[in-house]
Amino acid sequence: MCEVGTRPALAGDRGESPAGAAGDKCRDMGEQPIFTTRAHVFQIDPSTKKNWVPASKQAVTVSYFYDSTRNSYRIISVDGAKVIINSTITPNMTFTKTSQKFGQWADSRANTVFGLGFSSEQQLTKESGRETPCSTRTSSVNGTDDEKASHGGSADAHLKSENDKLKIALAQSSSNVKKWETELQTLRESNARLTSALQESAASVEHWKKQFSECKEENDQLRNKIEELEEQCNEINKERERNAQLSRRLQELESELQDKEQELEELRKQGEILPQLMSECDSVSQKLQAAEKKNRDLEEKVRTLRTDVEESKQRQNNLKTELKNFLDVLDGKIDELHDFRQGLSKLGTDN
Repeated sequence: MCEVGTRPALAGDRGESPAGAAGDKCRDMGEQPIFTTRAHVFQIDPSTKKNWVPASKQAVTVSYFYDSTRNSYRIISVDGAKVIINSTITPNMTFTKTSQKFGQWADSRANTVFGLGFSSEQQLTKESGRETPCSTRTSSVNGTDDEKASHGGSADAHLKSENDKLKIALAQSSSNVKKWETELQTLRESNARLTSALQESAASVEHWKKQFSECKEENDQLRNKIEELEEQCNEINKERERNAQLSRRLQELESELQDKEQELEELRKQGEILPQLMSECDSVSQKLQAAEKKNRDLEEKVRTLRTDVEESKQRQNNLKTELKNFLDVLDGKIDELHDFRQGLSKLGTDN
């Protein structure tokens, strides 16, 4: 019965919105409204060709127009600023009643099937009475109260009101087109900025990769240095052990010295052996001094090694901190790149 095939010629040729093109087409062709009703509009799911998809959230106004110059009929339905039906009747169209309150017809030009759901079977009967596309305006009315009223003054006023609403909707649609063009230009500029940011991000990632490689190499060097320091620490422990042994030996020598002093006290009484005892005392003193000197040298070396170990540990901690900060920054950059890719994917899907 009906068809939306005129939509490409209306909206595409002049770069207009469907709503604005449909309204201009009605005015240019001299179409006059002859009947208006309300119904729920559906379209067949293009993927399954079986399920119905609602074209409007609620019942909308469905208007029928007649072009006396071409002797043709057309059905138009507007939901806000959106044209959901713009179908010209052709002789090969048939309105099929599939239930008490639902009817459908195929539109070959729009490559879809429209469906109308009415609140009562009476309204569907009035709709199905318009199956013949070449019928005159008088024969298209089946004599019911609503259709007879379409010839009266109140119906003309109602249709004029609906036509005014359509004009307002078409004007709103034209305003929306300009708004959408502005938003599209904004999106294009944003896309260009995002592309530039992506390129900069890629360059930054390469820079961080290079810096990470350098840090890794430096970390390996520090690890080798730590191993060397650990070996030095082992040597220090050995020196400490030797120093402890020397300390114990020193205590032993001090004990021996005390014994020698006691013996010296006794030997003082023995003058003939005094030079020998003094010589032994000098020898022990020299040994003691040499041991003390060696002990001081060992203690100085231990302090030096401790300082080196502390400095090495400090450098290692600083390096670990810098490496952790770098990894945190790298993770943030990776997250930003992931969010950016999702944004680009969503932008591509929206476009």
